[in-house]
Order: sequence, then structure tokens, then C-alpha cells
Amino acid sequence: MSDYFKVKRPGLISTFQDLGRKNFYHIGLPFSGVMDKRNFLLLNKLCGNNLKDPVIEFAYQGPKLEFYGNTRNIVVAGNVNFVIKKKNKTEINGECYKSIKLENGDIIDIISTSNSVYGYFSVNGGFSINKMWGSYSTTIRPKVGANNGKKLQSNQKIFLNTYNNSDIRKLDFINTKINFIRILKGTNFDFFTKKSQDEFFSKKFIVTKFSDRMGMRLEGPKIQNSKFSNIKSEGLVKGVIQIPTDGNPIIMLSDHGTIGGYPKFGVVISADYDKLVQIPTGSKIKFKLIELNEAENLYKLYNMETKNILNRIK
Repeated sequence: MSDYFKVKRPGLISTFQDLGRKNFYHIGLPFSGVMDKRNFLLLNKLCGNNLKDPVIEFAYQGPKLEFYGNTRNIVVAGNVNFVIKKKNKTEINGECYKSIKLENGDIIDIISTSNSVYGYFSVNGGFSINKMWGSYSTTIRPKVGANNGKKLQSNQKIFLNTYNNSDIRKLDFINTKINFIRILKGTNFDFFTKKSQDEFFSKKFIVTKFSDRMGMRLEGPKIQNSKFSNIKSEGLVKGVIQIPTDGNPIIMLSDHGTIGGYPKFGVVISADYDKLVQIPTGSKIKFKLIELNEAENLYKLYNMETKNILNRIK
């Protein structure tokens, strides 16, 4: 019988994710995929898996999993508190970005993220799950993807692929923060009053509890629309900032709807997306407006930095 995990506690929002699902916007299906791409890539490299292999993504509280099988290496990525409960009843505090040997009967208990939202878990060899429409990513609302489009469920078994023994790998890595989330002007930027434009960049917004993988809802200065509070529905992209009639911004995230009729104030640059999604409920955000050429250069720098960090893992 294949090695597997038994889910003792599924956590709040624990799903299988990879880099996402392309070319289905025309039927209303977003890319989905991991929220924090860099941590996803680091996790797979530390596990010795293909960089595109699916992982378990969790928010705030992660799953509690009991392992059955031959000894394997597991890794947790992100700012995460977790423990390993050994079969002999001893307990080991977990360390992120480090391979940890898991033996038959051991339990990994992912307690919580710390000053962040999303964490990631995988195992040497990876999870034995099926793709749907070219991706392992789970999109919960339409029930599309691995695990029948559902979150992890209590008592389910997660079977694992065969594997090659891998050495213990460790990475000294800190998830840094930035003072501003940088954005480009949206297609409807000029719909909004000069006062609201100035306040958007000079004042802070609070991340509300109504944020999830679909969108981040903010509260702060009301962004006033001086032209049209609603427009004909148009295509949306990840990171776009819509302003509904109440004046509170909504940032579209990985599971966002593919069209929308609220005016688009701006769009978060790709290089800052990982940082954006890790800002927890109740935290404050400030925004900074930049130009397209700077955004392009920052994205190149982001990719170069990610590649350099991956190359440090041997």
C-alpha cells in the first residue's frame, strides 16, 4: 500500500495548489494557484520535487496530519508555528525551510501562521493527486481541481508518490516586508476625484476579516467616484483594485471572478503580490503609485532574486 497522510484536522482553508490553470477565463474560471509563488517554489526545491509539483496551502491554521509509511522528509515554508509529535510521545518544535524526517506513526501539527496568512507544506516525492484541466489547483467555489474541488476533509487519506531518498536540506530565509504595496494606474483611474486619488496614496487602509483567496477587502478613506460608480462588466486580472459604490477598495486575488462591473482604480504589480497576500486581517496597508517601466524592472528583479535563492538550495 502506498504511503499516506490521514487528516486529523483539516485546518481553516487547506487546499492543493500549484502554479495555476491557464486559458479558462472565457468560461469564468480564474488561474487560481498558490497565493505566494516564491514560498511555493522554495518548498518544492527543499523537498527535492519538481518546482511545479502541487503542495498543500493553508491559511492561518494548518492541517494536523498523521503519517503512515516509510521514513520521508517533509518541509514547511512560510512564517509558521508547527510541531512534530513522534510515535513515542515526544514532541519536536518545527523549523521552517528545513527537511524534517517523518517516520511511520508520526504526526505533524501545523498550529498557525505568524504575522502572515499563508503557509505551505509538502513531502519528498509529492502528493498522488489528479490534475483537472491542466492543473492540480483547487478552486473551491466552482469545485474545480484536485480533491474533487474541495478543501481538505477530516479523516481523508492523502496518498503519496513513490520517491527517492533525499538529503536533509535547509535554507536560511526570512520573509521580508515592504513599506508600500506598489500599483499601476487602472483603466478607470480618472473616474475618481483628485482628493480621493491623493488620499489613496497618503493614507492607510485596514485589511478586513472579509478577505479570502478571491479578494482582499479594505477599509479606510472612502474613494469617491465622480463619474460612473458602475460600468459595463469587463475582464479582470489578478491584483486589480476595484472600487464599489461604498468607496472601500477590493483587491482581486488568485480565485477572483473573471469579469466585474466596478471601476478599476489600479492594479498591484506582480513583484509585490507575494507580499500583499501575506498581510493579515487587521493590518494596515499603504500604497505607492509607480510607472510601467519601473514595474517591469521590479518584476525582473523579483525573478532574479527568486532564482538566486533557489540556487542556494543544494
